Amino acid sequence: MAKISVREAQINDAPVLLEFIRGLAEYEGLLDQVEAREDDLRRTIFIDKSAEVLIAEYDGAAAGFVLFFHNYSTFKGRAGVYIEDLFVKPEFRGKGLGKALFSRVACIAEGRGCGRIEWSCLDWNAPSIAFYKGLGAVPMPDWTMFRLTDDKFKLLGGRV
Repeated sequence: MAKISVREAQINDAPVLLEFIRGLAEYEGLLDQVEAREDDLRRTIFIDKSAEVLIAEYDGAAAGFVLFFHNYSTFKGRAGVYIEDLFVKPEFRGKGLGKALFSRVACIAEGRGCGRIEWSCLDWNAPSIAFYKGLGAVPMPDWTMFRLTDDKFKLLGGRV
C-alpha cells in the first residue's frame, strides 16, 4: 500500500515549490504570469516567514503542496488561515493527497485557535469545487474578490 506523508517545507525545497507553482499556473492557464524565482521563495517563505508551506509526498516522491498564511476576522475576533495555493501533480490526484494537506492545515488552524480557513477557487474549476464541497466547505456567492497589483498600489500609495 502506498504511503502518504505531509511535512513542513524546508529552504532547500525551493526548486520543488517553484515546480509546483508552475504546475498550478499551467493548470490554471496562467503560466505566463509566474514571476517567482527560487531566491524569492527562499527569502519570503523561509527567511521573512511571510507564508508557510506543507509538502505532500507519495511513497517518498514530492506530489503536492499547500501554501498558507494568517489573516484576521474582526467578526470572530480571531486569526484565520488563508490558503493561497493547493496543488497536487496530475499523476497523484485522487489518491488522498489534497485531503491530507487540508487535514494538516485544519489541525494547525485548530491548534492555533483560528476561527476559519478560507481560500479562492476559479469558477471553472469544477473538480476542485467538488473536492472542497466534499470537505464540507461552503462557497461564498455574495462576495467578490478584488485585487490591486503592485503597479496599481504604488500609484495609490502617493495619494493618501
